[in-house]
Amino acid sequence: MALPAKLSSSIVTALLPTSSRKAVPPTAQEPPAPTAPQPPAAPAHTVHQYRAIWVSDVHLGTAGCQAHFLLDFLKHNESDTLYLVGDIIDGWQLRKGWYWPQAHNDVVQKIMRKARKGTRVIYVPGNHDEAARQFNGLAFGDIEVHEDFVHVTATGRRLWVTHGDLFDSVMQHARWLAYVGDSLYTAILALNRYFNQIRIRCGFSYWSLSQFLKHQVKNAVSYINSFERAMIEEARHRGCEGVICGHIHKAEIREIDGQLYCNDGDWVESLSALVETLEGELKIVYWTELRAPPVAMSRRARRSQRASQPIDHETPQDVRPTEPV
Repeated sequence: MALPAKLSSSIVTALLPTSSRKAVPPTAQEPPAPTAPQPPAAPAHTVHQYRAIWVSDVHLGTAGCQAHFLLDFLKHNESDTLYLVGDIIDGWQLRKGWYWPQAHNDVVQKIMRKARKGTRVIYVPGNHDEAARQFNGLAFGDIEVHEDFVHVTATGRRLWVTHGDLFDSVMQHARWLAYVGDSLYTAILALNRYFNQIRIRCGFSYWSLSQFLKHQVKNAVSYINSFERAMIEEARHRGCEGVICGHIHKAEIREIDGQLYCNDGDWVESLSALVETLEGELKIVYWTELRAPPVAMSRRARRSQRASQPIDHETPQDVRPTEPV
């Protein structure tokens, strides 16, 4: 059967030596279509490196916890040692009613991931998570539990690390009053949350109404001053040159009678942490603006995203965070 002329010509051309072939003029081609300009790549967020970071009074499990701000802080700040100085999880409120949104789970996952990647995580329980004190000296995975701790700065200064509730006269002598005060404080924090939602929608930054009201009360100011002096005296008694604590939700660094008093603040009002730079300087960092705001997702979208992700043997699928942490 005869082959088509076009196919026969192609076969003959392929069998001829290269030198015997005639150059075939290139066929005219349409110029490539212009590509749409690509948006510039988003700059990688700046990550600050510290020698140590102290975080306390997060109160996970309560509506007043500013978990999105803390998660954003943990993403943008790394340290050799991370101290969790009590009241990380609010057992008092969780006993009254379960409240655990995804953002709170993301914070726990982020801390655990830091520990797995080499950050030394030291957990010093407080009064709201006092159940963890029975595990003093033990480690849960890569997280150490200590009733208190002594931190030595890069300049050789010994600082006693404790939550501070054991030196709170109300906690020790009128515990029922502490529970009543906690309920009233929770109500003020709820008001503070709605107040700041309105501020943010109007373009203003975070500002703590509850902290402002608390510091206007003369008795509260007197209570804070007596608490600070009690902490300093105990630190001196233990042979340390200062103290790092939380508990009263008031970030501060100051010298008292030759001793250094440091309070790392909280993550329900002041949104602050204490850090030690690589040179040994201690300072307070306020994180009242999100560097990487969370992307809002519907419940159906979150469920679909979890179903499409492969199962991680280290992280059960039912507690996987909805965004990279």
